[in-house]
Amino acid sequence: MKNKQNIILIILAGLTLLGLFLRVYAINTAPPGIYPDEAVNGQDALRFLDGAGWQWFYPDNDGREGFFINLIALSFSIFGVSAFSLRLPAIIFGTLTILGTYSLAKILFKNEKIAILAGFLNTISFGAIIFSRISFRASMLPFILVWSFYFFFAGIQSRKSSHFAIAGAIFGLGMHSYIAFRAAPLIFLGLFPFLFISMDEFLKKFWKQILIFVFSFVIISAPMFFTFYSHPEYFWSRTGEISIFSSHFDTGNQWRILARNFGLSLLKYNFVGDMNWRDNFPPYPILNFIEGVFFLGGLIGTMVIFSRFLFLRIFRKIKSENLITCAFLLLWFFGMLAPEFMSAEGNPHALRSIGALPAVFIFSAAFAVFLQENLEKFFKFGKKTIYGFFIVLFLFIGVFDVAKYFVFWANNGQTARAFEKNVTDLAYYAEDLPDNKQVYAILGNMQRVVMRIFNWNRLNFHDLNPAELDGFDFGGDGNKVFVFTDYRKDEIIEKLSARFGKMNLKKITDKNSLEYYVLEK
Repeated sequence: MKNKQNIILIILAGLTLLGLFLRVYAINTAPPGIYPDEAVNGQDALRFLDGAGWQWFYPDNDGREGFFINLIALSFSIFGVSAFSLRLPAIIFGTLTILGTYSLAKILFKNEKIAILAGFLNTISFGAIIFSRISFRASMLPFILVWSFYFFFAGIQSRKSSHFAIAGAIFGLGMHSYIAFRAAPLIFLGLFPFLFISMDEFLKKFWKQILIFVFSFVIISAPMFFTFYSHPEYFWSRTGEISIFSSHFDTGNQWRILARNFGLSLLKYNFVGDMNWRDNFPPYPILNFIEGVFFLGGLIGTMVIFSRFLFLRIFRKIKSENLITCAFLLLWFFGMLAPEFMSAEGNPHALRSIGALPAVFIFSAAFAVFLQENLEKFFKFGKKTIYGFFIVLFLFIGVFDVAKYFVFWANNGQTARAFEKNVTDLAYYAEDLPDNKQVYAILGNMQRVVMRIFNWNRLNFHDLNPAELDGFDFGGDGNKVFVFTDYRKDEIIEKLSARFGKMNLKKITDKNSLEYYVLEK
């Protein structure tokens, strides 16, 4: 038994280290650029460090909960400004989610193979890697869900109040994470009836612990609730723009759109995925073929088992904790798809449904183990052969998804365009220019932010929109360098030439035919 536990600890340590490596390796070049939304997070973090102070909610860029941005500020203060430090919080949350997925799967199924396999899929799957390497606050959501659910179910088993307090605190942190979390309380609300009908005297045994969970949740989430009470426009800022029930999208066909979106949400895992190169490898689904088959088997199997145990509970009065497990997984999966299919734009949208991803891995792992164990019973040529086949199969999945990310997606020209790699290249170019040159970055408003965070404290750096050229004070004589992309390029060159006379124009083109320009007097 002790040797088995040691082996499991070694496997978990290996998964964690592998997950960390896959989230840190080549982080400065994969993704190939800094996405403007990442840069806005970095800009608010730098303002915090400059004395503006931390906030519970940052209103720029349609508004963002502040906890993740404040962690970026901490990372900047320790490591300086870089792609690594900007993305470090996402890397940490993504890595810790691996352990959380393992722990939750183990406590739900009491099966070490399912738990390890679920953790492995969260380690190597393309969908998990991609969001652990982008500086979006959404990367917090899977971490918060798996660990709050783990401590909640640990509390159900142990009846320890401390487990419920930790679960509530982590769940309360969700209000500080990502807008999609607002659907998560529905998971618990939907789960309580199944706890009530499946466990003897549930309320009598657990009413104090449930109050502790709620109290802990309220205490941790209270600053966000107060912020939304003081500024209700913050709460509705983004949901009001994208909800299918918003007045912006009042076409009279909301229910038809909802049904269509729901179908797209499901199809993205196996058939046609998110078409945004930032979030996926279009047009391929989120899951590879093998993983997708296991996921479908797990989802359908869970629905069948749920129906069976619900029938037994209602008509034959037979209680089973299997009903709780199945109900929970289905509530989690479909509940965290809601922020996606209730949105009116960009569907399917992998980022908005990121909270469902650990559930997807658990479905896949559960069916894979079910299949492996039943094949061992059916075929007579030995357990080792079947077991070895599944090990090779999942090693293939790991190699496939890792190569998909680092070899094919990260080096694809469409990915470079989605992340506007030329703007990041331009930021690095400007960062390397000597201090005796006045650098003027002439870009669109969001692109300027990417330039700004890498040249934050440089007195010789200035950024402006092309529309500001006519009235902009460029100061007196001196070495001036103007940098820009092809956005309004001809207009920029014409106006600067008219103002400063003949200048040297240099065009830099990368392997993806992405360009930026340097105009120097």
